[in-house]
Amino acid sequence: MGLSQEQIIASIDAVAAIEPGFAAALGRIGYPEPRIRPRGYQTLLRTIVGQQVSVKAAQAVWDKLEAELGTGCDPSALLARDHDALRACGLSRQKQGYARSLAELVLSGALDLHALPEGDEDAIGALVNIKGIGRWSAEIYLLFAEGRPDIWPAGDLAVQIEIGRILGLPERPSEKVTRDLAEKWRPHRGAAAIMTWHHYNTDMGVPV
Repeated sequence: MGLSQEQIIASIDAVAAIEPGFAAALGRIGYPEPRIRPRGYQTLLRTIVGQQVSVKAAQAVWDKLEAELGTGCDPSALLARDHDALRACGLSRQKQGYARSLAELVLSGALDLHALPEGDEDAIGALVNIKGIGRWSAEIYLLFAEGRPDIWPAGDLAVQIEIGRILGLPERPSEKVTRDLAEKWRPHRGAAAIMTWHHYNTDMGVPV
């Protein structure tokens, strides 16, 4: 369960109180809507399916997988299918490897998606044990599916671009600079990230 609207408003207000650029952006575009995904295996499998393809293409593959494996694409059903069956659903050999890695970790109990470590870095470490899940994917999962309030995906290109615009920087900050800039916004960085995506997707986001 992601951050609620109330949590987002409270956190963005806290950041805006110490960061004039965020206060100005809030005045221009208002608060973002929550971004919520279900916790668990299915959300991570959909993340793998959606890598490097359009939303429409990812949905088409998912629909074929559910037709083949059943609703939710049960991990045991996925592991029981051979390469050709999954390829017919549109899943490449590489993504099959990622999907099998996730399914095996879940079925073995090596990864309990309903009892991840409390520490954010420890939780990220557990998630990146899944083949095909890097730090960015792990951070997005923890923010949207678990509602962890201080997740800060500094490697996200849109976050970098919008932090540069919101703060009036002369150029897009690097991942390290983006991470450093947000240190003073703890423990509200998750809502700050959601605000940057809102800014990115809103025409009014550009200061006049």
